[in-house]
Amino acid sequence: MNKYLITLFIVLYVFPSSGALFAQGEEDIEIYIIDSYITPEAPYVFNLTFFTTDSVESKIIIENSAEFIISEKPEVDHKFEKDVSELKTNGKYLRYKIEITDRNGKKIRSQQYEVEFPNNLIMKDRNLNLLQVCCFGGVIFGLPSPVYMRYDGKDYFGLSKEIPLFSFYSGGYNYPVGFVGVEYTYVFNKDNPDLSRDFIRVGYKQIIQAPAIEYISLGISYFNDFKGTYGYSPELSLGLFKIENVFTFYARYRYTNGISGGNYCLNEYSVGIYSNFFSINF
Repeated sequence: MNKYLITLFIVLYVFPSSGALFAQGEEDIEIYIIDSYITPEAPYVFNLTFFTTDSVESKIIIENSAEFIISEKPEVDHKFEKDVSELKTNGKYLRYKIEITDRNGKKIRSQQYEVEFPNNLIMKDRNLNLLQVCCFGGVIFGLPSPVYMRYDGKDYFGLSKEIPLFSFYSGGYNYPVGFVGVEYTYVFNKDNPDLSRDFIRVGYKQIIQAPAIEYISLGISYFNDFKGTYGYSPELSLGLFKIENVFTFYARYRYTNGISGGNYCLNEYSVGIYSNFFSINF
């Protein structure tokens, strides 16, 4: 009887106690953040200070890509500093995780933390991005449009640039309902004296937003070829797709008819970039 009582005592008391000790050994090590900030003035430095409930090795993972070692040997107190100019980040916040390794080689990764960038640094990045957009936009906007022309049974090529001067809006702001623009065209022509090399146009274009594409545009222009010939040029344009949400790639057909000084019957086909970024809006 005493033998059975001793066995029962061991089962009820010894094994539960052993289970509790095992569970305690498996508890995760806690990470406590003390400081996490970026200095408000240049040079902008990211500072991180934290401690752990046991001695561990540690490293930081920034934006799920860059990794930096914080403590190479087991420590309780951990400190990290880094110039943010050396970090590849986007947006208003710097996001990071902490990974620790205990004495048994077990790795534990923390939740994601984030620290806000100083306003001065955010405005600096915004101004830089705005400058880049303006430079890119200026290059794209300044590109001339290639033009293919058919005149008197012969083929000609040229370059053309149109600048919207006044844009008129009604309701939405995706596109104006119409605009007044000025355009210059240069024709690569050395052989035909009847066809001028230079054309200047002033005209009005009506824009109709359409499904499947961006818009359909009907226009009429007055032209002068600097050699005494002037007339009118009806045209049809299709806005096909947007570039960087600022420019629209279009294809255009135009018929040029001279009514004084010469008998132009000129068919033109061109592609180009439309934007009213520099126009005066009404």
